[in-house]
Amino acid sequence: MPIARHSVLARRRLLELTAGGFLGLNLGGLWRAQSAAEDVSPARIIRPIRSCVLVFYYGGPSHLDTYDQKPEAPIEVRGSFQSIQSSVPGLRICEHLPHMARVMNRVAVIRSVTHQARLHDSASIHALTGRPLEGPDRELFAPQPQFYPSFGSTVAWMKRGKANDVPFASLPFTFRNVHDVPCQGAGLLGAAFDPFRIEGNAANASYQVPALQREADLPTGRLNARRELLGQFGNPLAIVDQTGALAREKAYRLLESNALRGALDLSLESSSTRERYGMIPSDVPGAGRQRLRGQNLLLARRLVEAGVPFVNVYDFKQQGQNWDAHADGEKQHREQLLPGADRGLAALIEDLEERGLLDSTLIVAMGEFGRTPQINGNAGRDHWPDCYTALMAGGGITGGAIYGASDRMGAYPARDPVTPADIAATIFSRFGIDPALEMHDPTGRPHRIAAGEPITALFS
Repeated sequence: MPIARHSVLARRRLLELTAGGFLGLNLGGLWRAQSAAEDVSPARIIRPIRSCVLVFYYGGPSHLDTYDQKPEAPIEVRGSFQSIQSSVPGLRICEHLPHMARVMNRVAVIRSVTHQARLHDSASIHALTGRPLEGPDRELFAPQPQFYPSFGSTVAWMKRGKANDVPFASLPFTFRNVHDVPCQGAGLLGAAFDPFRIEGNAANASYQVPALQREADLPTGRLNARRELLGQFGNPLAIVDQTGALAREKAYRLLESNALRGALDLSLESSSTRERYGMIPSDVPGAGRQRLRGQNLLLARRLVEAGVPFVNVYDFKQQGQNWDAHADGEKQHREQLLPGADRGLAALIEDLEERGLLDSTLIVAMGEFGRTPQINGNAGRDHWPDCYTALMAGGGITGGAIYGASDRMGAYPARDPVTPADIAATIFSRFGIDPALEMHDPTGRPHRIAAGEPITALFS
């Protein structure tokens, strides 16, 4: 499949390699030296990632007003936003993304993501599990159990038995339309592989986990006694309710995890770092959950450092609003939606790179769909899953790459369509997990962990 590359990137990569600047895993001096030496070979060795941060822009950002502008289209399609030059020659993005423009040479843009779910619930299910909602396209006006697991739960299931107290974390809330959207947990894999849910406090931009709030009258001695009592009933992993046993064992470990508690404490970061990600003062009118947006990504970085393989960050919720800009779309994007997303994501990319973690961490940033090419009568754009944009950074991607393309109106893929199943397969393959591996539902039926194929061209 064709992929756009720029010669300046090839020259830059060669200079980095010959200078020892291409860091590979880069978690220590020896690894740095080994990675640089190995990657000078003609066939670049791309190691499996250790972590993935998936930033989910719930509500559906406008691809036409961000990373796939159409300056030659009529005004009712292109809108009034201008473009700016990014760090990649020839790649221009929205003027309201100046921080991301600076780091686009570390980012791959996928401009041809497509599916057919036109409503938030069904589209989110497809986007975050790689599988469409069974039955008609619809919002869910009654609670519905989740069937297929989220990407993070599948990774957690594949890593079962390994030394990961928290293989999958999500923050800073559980997103919902009418009810919690059933795409954020483990589904058929069982509750043991649900995410470690972290709740954000918008008032002081801090985080807490109810499961880690040990009662004052439950000292370590009593906690250990309870654990030993459970063990007297046999091996917890051998009892009938294996999922429940795994969940209980994980809860015990987490209650004792000082490292995890430390990762959640952002007060340990310098004020300059917190401001780099975006730290809106509490007295700013309407700050609300805007205060959490950049801090969410800072916490994601800390969780990666703490060894968490998969982190979902949901962006964002303020006074009932999100990226669903049906009216006054340009105003919402300019004043409310883009500034925080731009600053926070760019800071995450640069911070991981500075810490030697970008090559071993894949960042995926996407919504459940894009927005209509035609601006509606309320100066907004409506739901549009037929073609939209996703970003990937780090994890061995070819920086500055543009994969796929939309047509001249941004309405449909013009080449190389990508489905949510392909994104799922790409994520799993970067962990070194074969997307063709099978999991089984409660009836014993086999299901591939991903129904699509990896986008290998992004990593060549």
